[in-house]
Amino acid sequence: MDDALTEPEIVALTADDMQAAAEIRRVALWQRLPWLPDVHTPEEQEQYWRMHLLPNCSILGAAMGNRLVGVIAYGDSWIEQLYVLPGFQGIGIGSSLLGCAKEEMNEIRLWTFQRNAGARSFYEQHGFTAEEETDGADNEEREPDVLYHWRRLPELTPRLQPSGD
Repeated sequence: MDDALTEPEIVALTADDMQAAAEIRRVALWQRLPWLPDVHTPEEQEQYWRMHLLPNCSILGAAMGNRLVGVIAYGDSWIEQLYVLPGFQGIGIGSSLLGCAKEEMNEIRLWTFQRNAGARSFYEQHGFTAEEETDGADNEEREPDVLYHWRRLPELTPRLQPSGD
């Protein structure tokens, strides 16, 4: 099997990619959580990516061939968005994107919905712990959510052995 066909290319996204990024979020979220209220039009979601996330976050995409299949927006110790298209989940794309954020930040927080069992399992497998649960009153969807937290562990330095001089 050719690794070039199975390994995603991680690329920095630009304003030209924001429509595709917003669409990945839309498709992935409502595939996983079909009961979730659709509170914004596709155009409003694209504007959010373009006007809020792009100027304030690092935004990376995972491309397979010429197709964008996953996105992450992060910065200032937060992951704002992390989505992978349903047909591409479970093959390491989300882990690759998350790994990029973990390389750049020593501490990360993020919100996900309590009923999103797949996301919760994913984050817990990557060392995140649930820190707080809410009733959803403060999010647009009014869906109970959970705050996750990850902190880089300090690296252990090997002890110097005394020389036998």
